[in-house]
Amino acid sequence: MKTLGTHNYYVYILTNKIKTVLYTGVTNDLKNRLYGHQNPEVIDKNFTTKYKCFYLVYFEQFIDVETAIKREKQIKGWTRIKKENLIGEFNPNWSFLNDKI
Repeated sequence: MKTLGTHNYYVYILTNKIKTVLYTGVTNDLKNRLYGHQNPEVIDKNFTTKYKCFYLVYFEQFIDVETAIKREKQIKGWTRIKKENLIGEFNPNWSFLNDKI
């Protein structure tokens, strides 16, 4: 069991190359999860594969999984404009952050 403060959970938002689709997810290993989105199984038919959402534009870090899941659900319930504002405050140019993780 990990000691308090050593857990890492991430809520993240991905987009496609032309930034028309947004996907919100939660993971405990952001780098590995991004790799999985960019390299799906051949038979994989999930949302990110279908809409080519491989580009990280936003993330938040948490130490508590329940808090991370709650935040993911909150963001998923938001309108697109509210999500765009959140991304814009964190990443004003909507730069793809994949290589920075």
